[in-house]
Amino acid sequence: MVHRSVRITAAVAASVAIACGPALGTALAVDPPTATGSVVSNLDDRSLHLQGVLNARDLGGYRTTDGRLVRSGLVFRSGDLSKATDADLATLTGHRVRSVDDLRMGIERTFLPDRVPAGAQENWDDIIGQASPQVMGSAFAAGPDLYRAFITAPGANQGFANVLHDIAASGDDAVLYHCTAGKDRTGWMSAVLLSILGVDRSTVTYDYLLSNFYRNAAPNDGLNGVVPAALDAAFAQADQTYGSFDNYVHEGLKLTDADIAALRAKLLS
Repeated sequence: MVHRSVRITAAVAASVAIACGPALGTALAVDPPTATGSVVSNLDDRSLHLQGVLNARDLGGYRTTDGRLVRSGLVFRSGDLSKATDADLATLTGHRVRSVDDLRMGIERTFLPDRVPAGAQENWDDIIGQASPQVMGSAFAAGPDLYRAFITAPGANQGFANVLHDIAASGDDAVLYHCTAGKDRTGWMSAVLLSILGVDRSTVTYDYLLSNFYRNAAPNDGLNGVVPAALDAAFAQADQTYGSFDNYVHEGLKLTDADIAALRAKLLS
């Protein structure tokens, strides 16, 4: 396991909040968000159908603004893998998952250690472990303050960038990234990647809101699910701090044009 986090700040309340969610196996009763015209994959094809892992799904199947398609089977997002069954791990191995990127704090990893598919490299990037106590205290609600910290917290930009570099360098193999609930840190990671690939903002928001469907969370439930205002806050903070999303990618995440080209070459058809 590769540990790429600089230091850990233990925040039990935040960890519990980010970990909570519906029981595994809970019947889905929440309607999915309304699909945009750029959504190609249906909900059944997108789901990995894992038994012990919440919110596990493919990031592909979206049309970009220039008409290309985000390829399926190369990038997956999910909640933690601590309750992954042997069958789940076999499914991930079958999907050629060779990198598992964990975005959680150390205390979350201690209480909910991952089960990693055979042959996969486990990487650890603690996104919010160096955030301020005020941010950590607000993490319980997983609202705008937490999302703004995805841009401003020490170490956050490097953590998200590391995942993007892993994806670009993974060849024909697949990368799975996750936090605990698979909705906030993982949600912003997905929004960043889809935006870099050229997926429109409405479709990016659609993918983000799918967490409510897969986690059976009611609208406006920021604890068990996600709310659009939180995602909007992250995009607004990127604009405020760096002047534009493109500047955030280049100056904050420090991706080069070659890095972006490599991501698009791998993930777009």
